[in-house]
Amino acid sequence: MRILLWHVHGSWTHSFVQGGHEYLVPGPPHGIGLAGRPWRATEVESSDVDADVVVVQRLEELSRIPHDVPCVYLEHNTPSTPAQQHPLADWDGTLVHVTHFNDLMWDCGSTRTVVIEHGVVDPGPLYTGELPRAAAVINDPVRRGRIVGTDLLPRFDPIDVFGMGTEEIGGLGDHDLLSLHRELARRRVYVHTPRWTSLGLSLLEAMHIGMPVVALASTEAIRAVPPETGAISTDVDELARATRELVADPALAAEKGLRAREFALAHYGLDAFLRNWDVLLKEVIG
Repeated sequence: MRILLWHVHGSWTHSFVQGGHEYLVPGPPHGIGLAGRPWRATEVESSDVDADVVVVQRLEELSRIPHDVPCVYLEHNTPSTPAQQHPLADWDGTLVHVTHFNDLMWDCGSTRTVVIEHGVVDPGPLYTGELPRAAAVINDPVRRGRIVGTDLLPRFDPIDVFGMGTEEIGGLGDHDLLSLHRELARRRVYVHTPRWTSLGLSLLEAMHIGMPVVALASTEAIRAVPPETGAISTDVDELARATRELVADPALAAEKGLRAREFALAHYGLDAFLRNWDVLLKEVIG
């Protein structure tokens, strides 16, 4: 298939373009193109190209679809409230959610919805846990604040926070994917603090690496983090204690990290992700 899509969420796109198709990514002025990513994809000057199907991720992209080319709309985010109506409610197309939680919470009316869960390019069992510290990945922690649990981070000290804008809170800033994985793998435990966001791919990547994880039991995390991989709870004191125990016990951390990797490979592997997308897109094309 010739698939047209915009570069919106880099980590998700990194997985999506691993399939056996031709991927067309609009560059300026209508998109950011590959933005230096080493993807097996073609940057095109316009969205008016010969494509078999379009994956739309923002409302404004609907007006840029070539005439009569079938499309699906991919919704990455949770709604602001469980009562929020999706902008494409009662649409005659297909809307894809990345988590079952999002599908549950968005009011999509009569629009057909499908859940295709995340798949991650396996970085390999990189975990060493040599540094007795926790790690977290959060983009824009100041602007997003309580939504991503920025206020909770001091409860897990010592913790190193990676991501865009983390320098504002004394974090380590943004990293390319390979160096991020290497740095995460050196920390003993991964901490997931978001209260109300879609399931972050960094959590799944940490599990693939072989890190034990400690997570707030909110949104989709309850499906992604079984207790044997670390700890999951809405009791922050309980999570902080679990983090301290894992930091203090490298053998326990490694054991739970191995279970996290096994679970992530079984439930968030790349093959199933690509296969599910192939089935849906072929159906949409007809």
